[in-house]
Amino acid sequence: MSRDIFGMALIDFQKGNYSEDIITFSSLDEKDILPLPYLFRDYDAMPLIEQKALDLCRGTVLDVGCGSGSHSLYLQNKGVEVTGLDESEGAVCTSKLRGVKNVIHSNIYDYSGMKFDTILLLMNGVGIAGRLNGLPRLLNHLEGLLNPGGQILLDSSDIIYMFQVDDDGGYRIPNHGKYYGEIEFTMEYKGLKSATFNWLYLDYNSLKQIAEQQNLSCELICEGIHYDYLAMLRTQP
Repeated sequence: MSRDIFGMALIDFQKGNYSEDIITFSSLDEKDILPLPYLFRDYDAMPLIEQKALDLCRGTVLDVGCGSGSHSLYLQNKGVEVTGLDESEGAVCTSKLRGVKNVIHSNIYDYSGMKFDTILLLMNGVGIAGRLNGLPRLLNHLEGLLNPGGQILLDSSDIIYMFQVDDDGGYRIPNHGKYYGEIEFTMEYKGLKSATFNWLYLDYNSLKQIAEQQNLSCELICEGIHYDYLAMLRTQP
């Protein structure tokens, strides 16, 4: 559990040992706080994009990166057959403690079990692709987990707003030879640091282009107030 910073924090909160939040450090020279109570929110406290995604779920559901199980719990309580999946052992343990019936401890790429009608990737779950060139692999794998006519519901954010604007209105994006939404993160909790990991923030146009190259339709469902959006991907007939 020493490397599972995220899971350790979730278990502490669930067991009533909440004393501090997760600190995140990113390659954008950003230091931020991830409040643990936010990860245990109910439906009414979720952003409208997440609420809309949950409302659109149909059939059997796979909740990828289920975390503390908040989305899975909501669906389960609505009578939906949902399975949570997370590579964090602590997250899986927390979800089970909260009452999620079906939870799998696995990396998404290592999972090849049953097929589903809906796959959820919320809270920028598509970030697990790591890099833009990793997105085709992720979408291809997810498509293999869908029943015919299945759907993928994901949200993400276009972080172009984080870069400075030139006088002519263009963005000053450092020329590092990579997509601007490819970010490196480290987490810290109670003095322990995680390994550095890659996380992808994805603009909608790039998502649509790559999804269609994978023979998936891509529809913009709604947009949030801060460059975020919800998209639905479907298998083609």
